Amino acid sequence: MHPESVKGFFILNNMIQIKEEFKKLIPALTNEEFQQLEDNCLHEGIREKILTWNGFIIDGHNRYEIATKWNIDYQIESKQFDSEDDVILWMIDNQNGRRNLNDGWKYKLQQRKKEILAKKGKEKYKEKSVFKGNQYSAPLSTIDNEPKHNTQKEIAKTLNWSTGKVAMADIVFKKASPEVEEKVLNNEITINQAYQEIKKEEKKQEYKEKVLEARIEATISENIKCGDSLEILETLEDGCIDIVLTDPPYGISYVSNRSIFNEAITKRGLLNDGKDEAFGLLNKTCEILQRKTADNAHLYFFCSWNVFSSFEAIISKYFTIKTPIVWDKGNKGSGDLDNDWGNQTEIIIYCVKGKKLVNNRRGNLISVSRLHTSKMVHPTQKPEDLLRQILEVSATIGDFVVDPFMGSGSTIKVCNEMNIKSLGIELDNEMFNIANGFINA
Repeated sequence: MHPESVKGFFILNNMIQIKEEFKKLIPALTNEEFQQLEDNCLHEGIREKILTWNGFIIDGHNRYEIATKWNIDYQIESKQFDSEDDVILWMIDNQNGRRNLNDGWKYKLQQRKKEILAKKGKEKYKEKSVFKGNQYSAPLSTIDNEPKHNTQKEIAKTLNWSTGKVAMADIVFKKASPEVEEKVLNNEITINQAYQEIKKEEKKQEYKEKVLEARIEATISENIKCGDSLEILETLEDGCIDIVLTDPPYGISYVSNRSIFNEAITKRGLLNDGKDEAFGLLNKTCEILQRKTADNAHLYFFCSWNVFSSFEAIISKYFTIKTPIVWDKGNKGSGDLDNDWGNQTEIIIYCVKGKKLVNNRRGNLISVSRLHTSKMVHPTQKPEDLLRQILEVSATIGDFVVDPFMGSGSTIKVCNEMNIKSLGIELDNEMFNIANGFINA
């Protein structure tokens, strides 16, 4: 067969085509490899022929790309095959024979080859079989019976792998996400690493399912209640709460001086915000929550730095404290303007009961600007985006979230928007009515 010499690229579309299924069988060159090939082609020309079948490139995709880019002469040679499957088999053998393939590509190409050979085997079996009724019977002669194939053993033998390694690859290329598969093919992670990641995720999923099976459903008639949180919490079923997200009184008799307007909401005081009252209330609340939370639960308590040690001492009696979360408010608060650093953070004590898995592990710094006083309906109201980011880490379908110190109702408002079952409790009747309006606005 005589190769054709082609110069330029103005007429190439009529002569050569790219078939994506063929191109996908060619492992991509790294940037460095492509650059080296391009330099070689520019200095020495394109010496190897570009091979085609029915006008489609089956070998030389990179050289063709370089040739069309730089208008370099090249030769094409047309190959003859009976079918597209035969082309693919040839391409696979060609790749195995000329390139240093990583394990991911070796497996993928061999698996594709086995699929085609199995398909051909079935077609051959049908040709030798007799069609009776609505199905094919066995061939007329037992001599014609094809031996059964063990694909794992065949691939293992071809690649000189253990069948265990082939089995791992089977699982990786069946269950891995496209992103993980791409990493394996790009040699960023090994087949074993991808397999271990898949098994790890499966174990996580199994654990989550067990937690869901053990869930105790809470019976509530409405998701905001006005009254004593201790009394209302006691009415809930033991073990029904999956997440606690709350901003309890800090025990600092909070009144903000940031606003120059006396009627500003931040000038309003809080109930139970004396030190003894607040710490005693927190202790009693945690004692009840220890019984009311599920065996695997997350709890978040907002806290000021100057009472952190007291909060930590109380909460740690009932739950396991994990990494504290720091909320960066974006601008510093008031205080000693001449002799102190400006505080622009608030601490969120994150603690657990049992082992409720997080949805995604993220850093413990959350940057969300504090609300302007003109947008607040409660003196210590937290931004909805801050609460949403916390819930995105912890909340799963069917979880029950409780805020024993509802305040503005922001936690409940966010839960409603995220379709999460929740309960907010507020002692202050006036504040409860304001929160009700805010939640349902």
